[in-house]
Amino acid sequence: MAVIHKTTMTPGKLELLASWLPTQPWYISAGSEPELSKAGGFRLEDPEGEVGIEFMVVTDESGDRPVSYHVPVSYRGAPLGGADEALIGTAEHGVLGRRWVYDGTHDPVVVAQLLALLQGRAEPQAQNVTDTPDPSVTISVAGDGLATELRPTTVANGSYGTRLGVETGAEAGPNSVSAGRLTVHVTRVLQPEQEAPSPRTTEAQGYVTAGWLSPDGGENRGLFAVLRRAAS
Repeated sequence: MAVIHKTTMTPGKLELLASWLPTQPWYISAGSEPELSKAGGFRLEDPEGEVGIEFMVVTDESGDRPVSYHVPVSYRGAPLGGADEALIGTAEHGVLGRRWVYDGTHDPVVVAQLLALLQGRAEPQAQNVTDTPDPSVTISVAGDGLATELRPTTVANGSYGTRLGVETGAEAGPNSVSAGRLTVHVTRVLQPEQEAPSPRTTEAQGYVTAGWLSPDGGENRGLFAVLRRAAS
């Protein structure tokens, strides 16, 4: 069980992201420094209890209109080998000491738990409260669901967001979503449901939907991750 400590982190999460976000291909630049605020998100548990996993939403108000970004993040007590390019930064945690903060789409523990979430084997947790499920996060998968063995293979970043390549390592039934290669499209620039194409009309095989707040306090819901069959 991950414990949410009521303490400080220096530099803070928003400070780290203010430097990192403009370097990403999916960031929409307004030509000035980001003006970030926390807008929502949820957590997942690392079964080994070593890695903090947060699916964070931050809103940038530096442009003509606010833009909300989805940033999966991992928090580690030591560097993750081979992931230097995915490092968001380091910070001093008031209880846990030095933490290495990574883009979660490049962290195998985060990706494994995202796949477990789509399989129904992981339960979304409240972002700021220990040991509290978050029922507002919803998961839908078509067909017979996902096979139990899924292996992440590739990570690709672009203006569209981030795509995770996934292969199945188990025999799947004819109606199983995992009969063949898959991609998980991790949404980076969030759109409210009423403004985004329905996943049912874009051949999605499964998806994760969650909420966030607008700067004026309005409630939004949208796609955080979409599962599709990979193009052959």
